[in-house]
Amino acid sequence: MTALAQLKKAGKVYGTQVLTRALAPTDLEIAAGDVTCLLGPSGSGKTTLLNLLGGLDYPSEGEVVVNGSALGAMSARELALFRRQHVGFVFQFFNLVPSLTARENVLVAAELVGQTRQDADAWLSRVGLAGMEDRFPSELSGGQQQRVAIARALAKKPRLLLADEPTGALDHDAGNQVVALLGEASHDEGCAVVMVTHDESLAAYADRILRLRDGRVESDERHSPTAAARAK
Repeated sequence: MTALAQLKKAGKVYGTQVLTRALAPTDLEIAAGDVTCLLGPSGSGKTTLLNLLGGLDYPSEGEVVVNGSALGAMSARELALFRRQHVGFVFQFFNLVPSLTARENVLVAAELVGQTRQDADAWLSRVGLAGMEDRFPSELSGGQQQRVAIARALAKKPRLLLADEPTGALDHDAGNQVVALLGEASHDEGCAVVMVTHDESLAAYADRILRLRDGRVESDERHSPTAAARAK
């Protein structure tokens, strides 16, 4: 499969006088059309790896290449533009604007790439929220808010979709539905999805499982998502 993102001996150290190794030098390829699940305990390096892929942080060593661009060579301004054009983010606590409707939250991203109100409505329909376009976040359940966040991320048609604990604020059933939706988006849109989670059960939805511990990739296995998982 085509490698959309690559880590080439990329690592991360925080601090100046007291150094903390968050991610050891790592070689890794992320394929388009795959859902990659990052599993591991707190402090294992999952979020650091996600931040490097998304251009939210610079590597201390090595190189991060996404969609053919070396992120470490970009200025902060160039990285911001790169993220806007190529990367979608889904966070644990949704990060919706409370004073905007579901449609308007999606339009914030959709208009950046020339999409319209009709496009925003189509994305909301795609994630199962047809008829809820005019509702505010406070009028939606947690699972529905996360679906709005996914629609907003997908509206940019990103090459890379990064999800940081996207089910952490949801109950079990809503969480399963959200992760299944991310899997559908990856396979239908051809983007790469990388998801950080502590929940082992969510690995059932992934094409690939990376287990991290102490800043290192401990295991890397291909996985066939079960039919039951895809159907949820």
